[in-house]
Parts: sequence; structure tokens; C-alpha cells
Amino acid sequence: MPPKTKLAVIYGSARQGRFCDVVAKWVASEIRRHDHFALELVDPRDLGHNRHDIAERLGDADAFIIVTPEYNHGYTADLKALIDAHSVQWQAKPLAFVSYGGISGGLRAIEQLRLVFAELHVVAIRDTVSFAFASKKFDASGALIEPGEPRRALAVLLARLQWWAINLREARANTPYIEVAA
Repeated sequence: MPPKTKLAVIYGSARQGRFCDVVAKWVASEIRRHDHFALELVDPRDLGHNRHDIAERLGDADAFIIVTPEYNHGYTADLKALIDAHSVQWQAKPLAFVSYGGISGGLRAIEQLRLVFAELHVVAIRDTVSFAFASKKFDASGALIEPGEPRRALAVLLARLQWWAINLREARANTPYIEVAA
């Protein structure tokens, strides 16, 4: 049996009372339904005191999912700080997005993040899961009211993310990315 794909799910918000907790909890519970992933949660709230620990966890990951809100047509400063505090940990690894927000469901934040991660040599896959008017999609306990379509979309996202993770892990093992064009 191949080794599990180490998947880091990154919270895109550090605000008190953030809705990110609800969405990230759903994402994590769905990932746990798949035996081929080893899940790691990364919270930007921890950046200040655990920078080395976060760097190690990101470095160990084979792939990433960022759960991001959209605030004022963009992503959060806390997420930007987490991204910028680490550079080589992202390189030559795949990334997917789960977003939430108002009418756009966080898609404008994702488009900005794709530009940032392209600069960091990350493979951001096309597949996303997006929740427009997210607070209306989840009940008071944090469960999705209609889980069918988001669950199917996340399953496709995870399958494609795992494909990239396995192949890029092998490529990094064969030729460390730092040595490419050195």
C-alpha cells in the first residue's frame, strides 16, 4: 500500500468568531472519510508563537487545501502573513481551495491567491469547492444543510489533488526542486 498523502488544511482566517471554523471542520471531516490521507490542520492564529512548528508541518505536507473567506474582494492579511513567512515549504507541491463568502462564494479571493502561489512555484489545481452565502448553507451545529453537491465536488478535488501529490512527491524525491535550474 502506498504511503498516505500528507494533506495540510490551512485556515484562511484568524478572526475571533470566524466562520472558517465551520467550513474547515466540514472539510476535515470529509477528508477523514478517505483512508489515503494523513490530515494536518494549520491555523494562522498559531503563526506568532509557533513559526518553526508551522514551517515543519508545511514542509512535511505533500499537498495543501486552503479554506479561505473573501473579505472585501480579497483574502485575509493573516493568510498572507502565513504564506509569506514560508517559501520553500510550498514549492513543487499541489494546492486546492475551499472558499466561502457572500455572493461570489470566495472565488475572488481564490483568483488572487492563485497569482501569489504561482510565484511560489505551487501547482494550484483548477477544482474548488465554493460556498456562496455560506452561513445559509450550514445549520447551527455546523452541518451542511444539503451536503450532496459540495461532497461530490470535494471528492473530485481530493482525487485530483492526491494524483498531483503522489506524482510531485515522486518528482521531488528524484530531483529536489531547489536543484532545478540551479
